[in-house]
Amino acid sequence: MNLAGRYLAVAVETRYWKPRDDYVQDIINAISCIVADGDFVTVSEKAVSTALGNIVDEKTVKPSSLARFIAKYWMQIVWPYILGPICHLRQKTIDYLRSYPPEEGSHHKQLALERGGFLQALMHGSEGGIDGSNIAHSYVCIPLENAQELVNELRERIQTELGKRVTVAIVDTDKTYSLKGFHFTPRPKPLKGIHSLGGVLAYVVGRSLKLQKRATPLAVSGSQLSTEDAIDVARIANRTRGVGAGRTVWDMAQTFNVNLTDVTWEMLRSVKHRPVVIIRHKTHMRT
Repeated sequence: MNLAGRYLAVAVETRYWKPRDDYVQDIINAISCIVADGDFVTVSEKAVSTALGNIVDEKTVKPSSLARFIAKYWMQIVWPYILGPICHLRQKTIDYLRSYPPEEGSHHKQLALERGGFLQALMHGSEGGIDGSNIAHSYVCIPLENAQELVNELRERIQTELGKRVTVAIVDTDKTYSLKGFHFTPRPKPLKGIHSLGGVLAYVVGRSLKLQKRATPLAVSGSQLSTEDAIDVARIANRTRGVGAGRTVWDMAQTFNVNLTDVTWEMLRSVKHRPVVIIRHKTHMRT
């Protein structure tokens, strides 16, 4: 277990979830010998969304002239040479952006325009919560619309089948920025108490000012947490979980030494996946 402030956390390995996999039963099986009353059971949004088939094949998306402009000029020039340094991006990320693929990227930007709008499409990644990392071929994962319903269901199943009273949270790696108790994020539909605003504008403000940034909770079921505590739980889960086949689509392709859209489901199944993190307050540890 990893030490993280007031909590102890452990990442729980499961199989890689493909569309239509029974992720709830997998979670129950994986945590059955570990979970205890009072634990937080956190689950990756992307893993859940993939299992539910909430994915889109970007090859089927027809890019507009605006999407092509964003992919070719905004992504290859504005981000690596202007916004990248302002936002203190890693040099590795800036190098990736300089070689942003205009054709595949235009399909991605069109989907972002349709799903998230203009300010989301101007993000350099995770536009509107759309994510292509750890997803096969030219598929991308779309953010959940019913996260609260899903955490309620999972908590009830854990209580019924394992007899444990826990708090369940779905969390996302996209960052929430905090300034004197005001929490905001570029991504849509965060937990109540976190403000979703501005797309790329929120990202640039948060990164350029080096505000405190942590993973984003989307829904919580089982106990009343303050917004600050929920964000802290998401932070611990994110740091404990790991990145699967890679943090970004470029890292994922590099892991398997293939092109961006040539990663297969079989390749992804060969990598250890830990979509679940159990977090336990130290005062709940047995002595």
